[in-house]
Amino acid sequence: MKFINYLESISGISVYPMASLLLFTAFFVAASLWALKADKKMVDHISRIPLENDDANPQ
Repeated sequence: MKFINYLESISGISVYPMASLLLFTAFFVAASLWALKADKKMVDHISRIPLENDDANPQ
């Protein structure tokens, strides 16, 4: 028996794909709004963090 047949036998299973799509869409919209409204100086600072030389933590 295929896995899809097990899923079809569960009542109310069709709610989960719709809930996950709505959750993903809400997160994507919230992240996009934050990115558009974020302070440009903060975004510039965050983008430079990986390039900064950290003398306190030698590798």
